[in-house]
Amino acid sequence: MPRSLWNGAISFGLVHIPVALMAATHTGGVDFDWLDKRSMDPVGYKRVNKKTGKEVAKDDIVKGVEYEKGRYVVISEAEIRAAHPEATQTIDLFAFIDREQIPLQNIDTPYYLTPQKRGEKVYALLRETLTSTGKVGLAHVIIRTRQHLAALMVVEDALVLVLLRWPAQVHGLDTLEIPESAVKARLSKAERDMARQLVEGMSSQWQPEQYHDTFEEQIMALVETKARKGKLEDVDTPQEAPKRKSADVVDLTELLKRSLGGGKPAKTKAKAPARRKSPKAS
Repeated sequence: MPRSLWNGAISFGLVHIPVALMAATHTGGVDFDWLDKRSMDPVGYKRVNKKTGKEVAKDDIVKGVEYEKGRYVVISEAEIRAAHPEATQTIDLFAFIDREQIPLQNIDTPYYLTPQKRGEKVYALLRETLTSTGKVGLAHVIIRTRQHLAALMVVEDALVLVLLRWPAQVHGLDTLEIPESAVKARLSKAERDMARQLVEGMSSQWQPEQYHDTFEEQIMALVETKARKGKLEDVDTPQEAPKRKSADVVDLTELLKRSLGGGKPAKTKAKAPARRKSPKAS
């Protein structure tokens, strides 16, 4: 089972549904690391000046955005931090639309959502409501400091958050140069019938257990064979930085009743700050 990336909440109106966000996919393929064959030390990427070929110190590197060909605007780290949206762990639903309205080319990365303690009933209610109405929720969410447009939809018994590409990132179909002969091709009935028969003859069911990346399988089989023969090299890798803890989310399931009744959310009592002991006089 994949680990949760963060614990947060689905929010719309006065309703907050505590959920855990976890990846629905993982990157495939074989991860080849660079090693120095003389010492078996990891090899990293150098910061090199592309014009002089000399290495550049980290303190001498600034970030720039190309404004015109060969002309850049330099943006400071402080300006970049200020432009980042405020980090939250809330999936803010702002509208519900028909599922068919989302273009295929806008769909990006899926994430699973599981209910947290005392959020199960409202989780189920939202899932059943989306199913019965055929709707998906449009939301804003911040993942790893980046703001995303997303769609909250139902897959069997689960709620799935699908990150969407911003409309400005998708090339419109009007940018394609499809020749007129392909758009308005004259197809005979015989050609249509034969093509249909071919498709129907090759029709099958979705069988994910039969689809494999043969390159990855062969490489990993080779790795296993060499490892069993003792062909292993010891590599000292740097330790990873500790991950930031997820923020706690207050369970607000009871707000569902207040939302339906038009009431206002109850204010939570803030804990009184602990008194600091005065230092003893020396």
